[in-house]
Amino acid sequence: MKIFIGTDHAGYVLKEKLVSFLKLQGYEVIDKGAFEYEEKDDYPDFVIPVAKEISKNPDTTRGIILGGTGEGEAIAANKFPHVRAVVYYGKAKPLVDDESDIIIRSRQHNNSNILSLGARYFTEESMMDAVNLWLNTAFSKDEKHIRRLGKIDKIKIDD
Repeated sequence: MKIFIGTDHAGYVLKEKLVSFLKLQGYEVIDKGAFEYEEKDDYPDFVIPVAKEISKNPDTTRGIILGGTGEGEAIAANKFPHVRAVVYYGKAKPLVDDESDIIIRSRQHNNSNILSLGARYFTEESMMDAVNLWLNTAFSKDEKHIRRLGKIDKIKIDD
C-alpha cells in the first residue's frame, strides 16, 4: 500500500519516526514534508500535497497528516473530492469504553483514507499503535455505509 505523509513543524519529529517505522513494515511511503524543522512553516503547505494524492486514488492509497491538534490539517484535507480525513488525538476515554473504537469506526463505517493526528497528544509508541490499528482495519462495505459515502461523494457546492 502506498502511504503519503505530511506535517508542519508541530509533527516533524514524530513524522520522521513514523516514516521509518512504516518503511520497515514494507509500506511504500511518500514523504511530502516538512523535510526540516522550521517553526514558522504552515501546515497547508504539507497537507495539501497529501490530500491531492489521496483525492486521485482514494480507495488504493492512504494518507497520514500530523499537526499540533490535527484539526486544521483535517479541515484542509477534506476540501478535496473523495478525501475522508479523520482526526485522532489518542485516548478517547471516557467518551467510549474502548479507546480504539474511534479509529476502528473511522475505517469500518466511513472508509477514512487520511488519518490526521494531533502530534501534541501522542507519544511515539501511542502514535505507532494508532497508525497500525488504522492501517489494519478494513472498511466494512456494509450497504448503509456505501450508500452514505455515495451521498457525500455526490455533494457539489456552487460558488
